[in-house]
Amino acid sequence: MSKANTNPSDEGDITTVNFKLTESFLEEIDDTWQGRGFNSRSEFIRYTLRDAVEFPTFDRDELVALLAAETDIREQQTMSAAEAHEQFGTDDE
Repeated sequence: MSKANTNPSDEGDITTVNFKLTESFLEEIDDTWQGRGFNSRSEFIRYTLRDAVEFPTFDRDELVALLAAETDIREQQTMSAAEAHEQFGTDDE
């Protein structure tokens, strides 16, 4: 998780941002922030957004490539390292 400061008083000017959520998703957010010991919903959302920006996980292209690889594995469309080396070679010869 991000170690970035989530205290609004230490970040300068604060801007209010409004967005829409379903009631059920908001309930999940509330259960989560309260269960993890955050002081408020806003603190939890700031922390989560900052963490997502500072430490992004996968982008769409990476997820598509992972799905394709998983499909290849399930369909046994893979090759051994020796077969890959033979077919594609490497620079460490």
